[in-house]
Amino acid sequence: MATGSDRSETDFPRAIGAPATRALASAGYARLDQLARVPAAGPAALHGVGPKALRVLGEALAEHGLSLR
Repeated sequence: MATGSDRSETDFPRAIGAPATRALASAGYARLDQLARVPAAGPAALHGVGPKALRVLGEALAEHGLSLR
């Protein structure tokens, strides 16, 4: 069973889910602002990052004046 350690090292919203958080962390993303520098297809191609996670990440980025490319 996964622990909360993935979440303590990222600032991603909890609503994206643990699989998406792990996938993003494994790909080298730990902060929302890092995602604003990559095309949306990058995170979308990761196993565990589905449409809901992308929507939630997009909303969280928008709250900070950022967006996926």
